[in-house]
Amino acid sequence: MTLRILLTGAAGFIGAQVHRTLTAAGHDVVAADLMLPAAHGPGAPAPAGVHRVDVRDRDALTPLLRGIDVVCHQAAVVGAGVSVADAPAYAAHNDLGTAVLLAAMAENRCERLVLASSMVVYGEGRYRDAGGELVDPAPRDRADLEAGRFDHRTDGTDLAWELVPEDAPLRPRSLYAASKVAQEHYAAAWSAATGGTVTALRYHNVYGPDMPRDTPYSGVAAIFRSALEAGHAPRVFEDGAQARDFVHVTDIAAANLAAAEQPLTGFTALNVCSGRPITIGEVAAVLATARGGPAPVVTGEFRPGDVRHIVASPEAAQRALGFTARVRPADGLAEFAFAPLRGAAGAGAPTA
Repeated sequence: MTLRILLTGAAGFIGAQVHRTLTAAGHDVVAADLMLPAAHGPGAPAPAGVHRVDVRDRDALTPLLRGIDVVCHQAAVVGAGVSVADAPAYAAHNDLGTAVLLAAMAENRCERLVLASSMVVYGEGRYRDAGGELVDPAPRDRADLEAGRFDHRTDGTDLAWELVPEDAPLRPRSLYAASKVAQEHYAAAWSAATGGTVTALRYHNVYGPDMPRDTPYSGVAAIFRSALEAGHAPRVFEDGAQARDFVHVTDIAAANLAAAEQPLTGFTALNVCSGRPITIGEVAAVLATARGGPAPVVTGEFRPGDVRHIVASPEAAQRALGFTARVRPADGLAEFAFAPLRGAAGAGAPTA
């Protein structure tokens, strides 16, 4: 069955890949993007076939929503939030934008949403103590960090991390994370009020061709890659043992296709991840080996607010959507070492 899909953020790193994947599957895609300078550079034109539309503009959304079966909402200001001054940008573009979009969807009787969410909604990962009990760890002690003790500890014993399920508490630790939690809450309330369905895809660390380089919002894989291109060793914070899940952008797009084609009931949040944990040190080593060095340097430097471990379970997405990531992080990152990247964009979050 051919679907008519409104795709927001269609010119972005992830959105462009989702656009290609939906179109290749035979769906009719109505593409929209505001072309924010912070994401695309100053004065960047919208690609051919992409409507330049602000999702906060209800009047502009209305003609795009006519006849739409499902909205795939990728548009967002991304990153961890470089400063507290960025908070209005996150609230305006991510949260107000989502609220306006949901209101316009209800007005136009569009009842299905696929929402780009993020693993950052969890904050820290999931931990157990030596007795096997779940523990909500306190913030890491600065004295421990300065002494090179980076894992969360209880009574002098390191806590063991494990995979995070979708029913874990939401504890945002950044401005961006707070905005993604708010997006999910607006979407869940919209679903309850209208009977519409929402599939919120919680992306883990996304990487792949066309990823932005050298901005405050670049992922760590792009930062390591840029260092290697310049002939510098990747600088790995802490001890490099921070566990993450790196998921290729083509797998993110495949998850969006599956969610668009398979409506679930009510509000459903799903982790989208490779299911193959990897440490930050291993990410740097794979990239350095692929490019022929220089070898990563583990600096011991730290940022007190950083998450230590966050790795998710892929099982719910497998059950609900039949989605399994195809790209192994070791293979995808080795390929990413030479993949084309987007040029540097704006220096910070948008101001309007």
